[in-house]
Amino acid sequence: MPVLIDEDLCFEDAEGPRPTVAMNQWLRELPVSGAPSPKTWRTYAQALKVWAEFLDERGVPVFADRDRLRSVLSMYSEHRLSGPLEARLSPSSWNLAVRTLSAFYRWAVENGHTAAVPFSYVHQSVTRPDGARIEVERNLAAVRTGNAHASRKYLERPFAMLLMHALAGNDPAGERDDAFRGRETGRNAAVIGLALSSGLRLQEFRHLTVYEVPPLPRCRTVVPVPMVLAPPTTKGGRGRSTWIDYDDLARVHDYIGWERAAATAGSRWRPRDPLFVEEPTHDGALINGTRRRWHALTPGERHRLVAPSGGSALLAVQTNGRPFVDWATVLRRTAVRVRDRFEPSFPHVHPHVTRHTFAMATMERLVRGYYQQAAQLAIDTDGDDALALYLTKADPLLILRDLLGHASAATTQAYLHLLDTQRIYKDAHETAGVLMAGPEVAAEFEGEI
Repeated sequence: MPVLIDEDLCFEDAEGPRPTVAMNQWLRELPVSGAPSPKTWRTYAQALKVWAEFLDERGVPVFADRDRLRSVLSMYSEHRLSGPLEARLSPSSWNLAVRTLSAFYRWAVENGHTAAVPFSYVHQSVTRPDGARIEVERNLAAVRTGNAHASRKYLERPFAMLLMHALAGNDPAGERDDAFRGRETGRNAAVIGLALSSGLRLQEFRHLTVYEVPPLPRCRTVVPVPMVLAPPTTKGGRGRSTWIDYDDLARVHDYIGWERAAATAGSRWRPRDPLFVEEPTHDGALINGTRRRWHALTPGERHRLVAPSGGSALLAVQTNGRPFVDWATVLRRTAVRVRDRFEPSFPHVHPHVTRHTFAMATMERLVRGYYQQAAQLAIDTDGDDALALYLTKADPLLILRDLLGHASAATTQAYLHLLDTQRIYKDAHETAGVLMAGPEVAAEFEGEI
């Protein structure tokens, strides 16, 4: 049976027994309370230990009044669900921690250690498969859990970098993985990097021609490069514009100039009813002798395009110059390899995960710049409603809506996990707050340094 002990190895002080005494008593009663497994005892003890440490760091007793505990519980949920990666819990693990703490505090109320449980509950009537209606209780602190394959809808930056390294045939440090025997690493890293950087849907980067890739600026720029998508390839046929980071665009151009050029040079690939491309430009080409714009070509026509030097005119090609379209398999196999060799917790990845990842990463970048610029503007204008003015002129959610090609910001919000969005705004706002408070703090301590 696990035992919780304070750092000074004491179980009581001048005020009497410490909370660890009650916590250990609850743990000792687990075998006769429906928890006979030693593994369960350790899990429950660990949940109590982490919670008690979190409370102690904030100067709140384990048996504080309900309002104080609920306030810390709110911070704890944010910390464990959307805080630092090393502190995060999966939804199922968080719900287990919630059940543990709920059971402990209910026991504590029954035994006179505290006055109230810090959780809120709702009661619902549900119908069982046999037709009987039963009353169930739900803890409002618990979160909904999805299917295993859908529980992670986007990749955190460390996982996104790990994916890119693996696609390029490298290990997590970016060095060549000698055990990797795959091919087309340049293509895979270039196209998935493009998707992560631009938010393209599968149908959009699958049907993108090599001629529609934006030119690479002469000098490296921190400002993303605009990228226009043809209406026939986009959802709803509306067409849209997005952007791509310079480094990701440079990787695409490297692939075009080397690996792709070698695959298509002299290729004898011919589809049924081929469409031969001549005199291609960024806007269009002669196709079977008729001048046409890329923006007018359907996905079916794009798959039949034959480049002047041979091979497909699509961006992604196989080693024989044929179009490559099976990105789901590339991502699935790469994710399996990462899990098997480097990171067991790496999630299942499918093509749409790249779009969700772009949405979250771009939102964070927009919000950070958004608040920092507002803070600087407030300093320059002596705090004259700068934040309100900036909010009116540039809303990150609306910018992201346009980049993703959504008709409504409500659709864009569906891409953003609520807690992580709150974290993004909170972190950026706190950073801006420090910047805005700088002159005031300096004035407060003027002459004392």
